[in-house]
Amino acid sequence: MQWRPIHRWLGLLAGALALVIGVTGLILAFFPVRDTWRAVPAEPGLPVAVLAQRATERIAGIEEIRRLPSGEIVVYSFDGGQARASRIDPANGQVLGDYQASAVERWVRNLHRSFMLDDPGRLVAAGVALAMLLLTFSGILMLARRLGGWRHLASGRIRGTPAQRIHGISGRILALVLALSSLTALYMSATTFSLIQADSATDPDVMSVPGDQPDRTVGSLPLLRALSTDGLRKLSFPAADDPEDVWHVVTDAGDGWIDRRSGHVLSWQPASTARAFYDWVYALHTGQGLWAWALVLGLAGLCLPVFWVSGFLIWRQGRARVPRLADNSPARRADTLIFVASEGGTTWGFAKALHDALARNGHRVHTAPLEQFQVTESVRQVFILAATYGDGQAPAHAARALDRIVGQKAGGVPVSVLGFGDRQFPAFCGYAEALDRALRTAGWPLTMPLECIHQQSAQQFARWGAALSEALGETLTLEYVPRVPETFTLELAERQDYAGGPAGPAAILRLRWRDSGLLARLLGRGMPRFRAGDLVGIVPPGSPVPRYYSLASGFRDGFLEICVRRMPDGVCSGFLHGLKPGDRIQAFIKPNPGFTLETSRRPVVLIGAGTGVAPLAGFIRGNVRKAPMFLYFGARNPDEDFYFGAVIRRWLEEGRLTALRTAFSRIKDGGGYVQDALRRDADRLRTLVSKGAVLRICGSRPMATGVAEALNEILGPLGLDVRRLRERGRYAEDIF
Repeated sequence: MQWRPIHRWLGLLAGALALVIGVTGLILAFFPVRDTWRAVPAEPGLPVAVLAQRATERIAGIEEIRRLPSGEIVVYSFDGGQARASRIDPANGQVLGDYQASAVERWVRNLHRSFMLDDPGRLVAAGVALAMLLLTFSGILMLARRLGGWRHLASGRIRGTPAQRIHGISGRILALVLALSSLTALYMSATTFSLIQADSATDPDVMSVPGDQPDRTVGSLPLLRALSTDGLRKLSFPAADDPEDVWHVVTDAGDGWIDRRSGHVLSWQPASTARAFYDWVYALHTGQGLWAWALVLGLAGLCLPVFWVSGFLIWRQGRARVPRLADNSPARRADTLIFVASEGGTTWGFAKALHDALARNGHRVHTAPLEQFQVTESVRQVFILAATYGDGQAPAHAARALDRIVGQKAGGVPVSVLGFGDRQFPAFCGYAEALDRALRTAGWPLTMPLECIHQQSAQQFARWGAALSEALGETLTLEYVPRVPETFTLELAERQDYAGGPAGPAAILRLRWRDSGLLARLLGRGMPRFRAGDLVGIVPPGSPVPRYYSLASGFRDGFLEICVRRMPDGVCSGFLHGLKPGDRIQAFIKPNPGFTLETSRRPVVLIGAGTGVAPLAGFIRGNVRKAPMFLYFGARNPDEDFYFGAVIRRWLEEGRLTALRTAFSRIKDGGGYVQDALRRDADRLRTLVSKGAVLRICGSRPMATGVAEALNEILGPLGLDVRRLRERGRYAEDIF
């Protein structure tokens, strides 16, 4: 079943009513807390007879005594033609004041239960409760799928936009509460409409025995002397004008009827299972008598507006990412087909760039969702752009597309797959790989081998486009322009330049921002918070495509620091290397939660080479608690490219860095490459990993490949490898 559309449309359509229920539920959760706070409860074990006797000595014309779920004692009386409800002190029966249910509480409760529409409104409220139950169930299923399976549901890191993280994190925390609230609401609705009996017992037909004997005083009734006020719900006094009326006591354990003259128990009826169950359901739904649970319910009610708003934003963001294709040829007349599988809509932007480039070259191009995969006779070329979701799974809309593809007879038309994913996930581009494998097994030819794009990299997509141009024998210009978030201004404060050797010069740039003021920060317009390992996006003049650099500092450091190598013909690196102190640039922050470090006492192993040491230096800088941290750094020559070298040595002296191992490949006895340094330190690495160490690797792709091979060799005796560490969230890369 495709739960995403069910979740989306239920949320959008039932969202407004759910907001009403959530807000009113939040308000109603306040009253049990208030009532418990102001209640004067009876002392433990106080007999009901003693409580009633104290009340009759203070109040005339008592008709009923109630013990509310908060523990408060209320006496209802009728004296001198005036009905009255009084709060009393159970210790002495003294009247504490009049008791009157809040008019606001009654109004909010009616709005919550029935939208002020009586039975039709109760039916609508039941429908909203059912929708909330389905929303919770579908949301948990999708979250587990997105995190890579049920085992990651409780602890897996939720990635995505702020709206996605807020929606997922708050949903994960309160899913059980929302499900329980929905289930209890449905049960109470069923009892309201007599679909389920709230109490299977029926009252007995009893009456007091007529006679001249006077009524017994309440304090002398044996049953009431045996019953504790702790379990009392209500005690009804016999009517003065009805000689056959009896005492009726209702407790948690059951109901009793007492002869008014003899004091004998006429009937005792234990509480039914149905009533006990209903009482628990009522308490769980309302929080009455459970003030701490009422606070939890209030938090859940507060989250409903958060859910709806964040869900709406996710829906809007998804729609905004799907571009409109004005020249989309009909499938039956197209010579080129592009099929798209996208979870959040980002992949459609790449599909549009490919579509437009092919259309400009005179191709008749048809672009459609992957689940519509069908190759007609006029087609000469097929492309599949597929994002991977969760643990190597298809986006929700394309859940059955693979079966559809496998079920079709392979033709002679080349089908090429381009995958999109995040290398921090163990199943990076797993769905694209499954598609490509199925197509080749079925006999479909290809024009391009499978390529996998990491984190929607525009540069990597452009390189794929250049290779496609060569394969097709025609010039294709893929004009993919990513959506750039709102930027902020940074000013270069200082720079430190390095010769860099044959790879070219590099510089550490420290930039600062102006304090935007408290109001701007509250409105979300100030400098966003960031951590070492996040990315800063910089759009160089004359180019619409941002370049990303790993951050060597966090927001609390008060500056933003990056290490930039000047690349041959590099537009952005050349621009940055030309900056002088005081120059300003426009930038934005791109979170990189799969790579950043959480605060922990577990050992941390940092492995980097060249400018890849930048985020690792940021981790060390932020290690103010001096957790065990080990750095393995590789470069060519310590005189040319030991970036952050001086400050790293200072951190080593301060204890922020526990140990440093270096490898310089272009000097005599320099130690070779960083993977060689790892092999020399194999015993220590095995010890650290066995103690739960997490690993962060940053640098070039060849370096990361060599490091992974070395670590697999080193960790083999432990029965571990890079893949297993990655699956457990202990291994992450930031590679370029």
